[in-house]
Amino acid sequence: MAGHSKFKNIMHRKGAQDKKRSAMFSKLSREITVAAKMGMPDPDMNPRLRLAVNAAKAQSMPKDNIQRAIDKASMAGGEDYEEVRYEGYGPGGVALIVEALTDNRNRTATNVRTAFSKNGGNLGSEGSVQHGFERKGLIEYPASAGDEETVLEAAIEAGADDVESSDDGHTIWTASDDLHAVATALEAVLGEAENVKLAWKPNITVAMDEAGATTLLKLVDTLDDDDDVQTVWGNYEISDEIMEKLA
Repeated sequence: MAGHSKFKNIMHRKGAQDKKRSAMFSKLSREITVAAKMGMPDPDMNPRLRLAVNAAKAQSMPKDNIQRAIDKASMAGGEDYEEVRYEGYGPGGVALIVEALTDNRNRTATNVRTAFSKNGGNLGSEGSVQHGFERKGLIEYPASAGDEETVLEAAIEAGADDVESSDDGHTIWTASDDLHAVATALEAVLGEAENVKLAWKPNITVAMDEAGATTLLKLVDTLDDDDDVQTVWGNYEISDEIMEKLA
């Protein structure tokens, strides 16, 4: 995770996720199944399913796995997942939003509450931290997609709201309702994105010192390790220097 790329900081370390590929595929499959069950099983007719399939492809998930997850939505007696969101505070007053898909609310709530309490955090009530974030569309491209000017031009033309470019790549923000349309327009110009999803973008970020970052990342790791947790969003920022020490 690069400190000068705010969002990669907020999203936590991708390297840690790469080591847990099978767990990641399981979470991607769950999102695909839920998206297919909530709408049409055709990605072209179901924007949420298309986003889920694109996210899976970006992580090199095999086509057979993707199709199996779509097919599971129409199977009788399959798992019935529901979306749940938890909000709370981590070390240093960092605000965290935890998105989960679960077939057992009690289990998930207990696991999330335990993760917070054992790692310097406090689980709050729904809406306790959400006011500090905006619901936005997020599209990420590698640096190889083009230089800053090329990507900015393409993003403006596609109707995006904002672009953040660094040596690591390009982060493009859109209105949540425009994500599908903007991603489709960008794909025609820049190719397939690394990441396309709905995100919680913090209005203000909190800079972490080494001690706070150590405990916070342990909390985020614990939450990430839970099968029911899909994504952990936060308003924290950690410098390159501290991340290198903790790597």
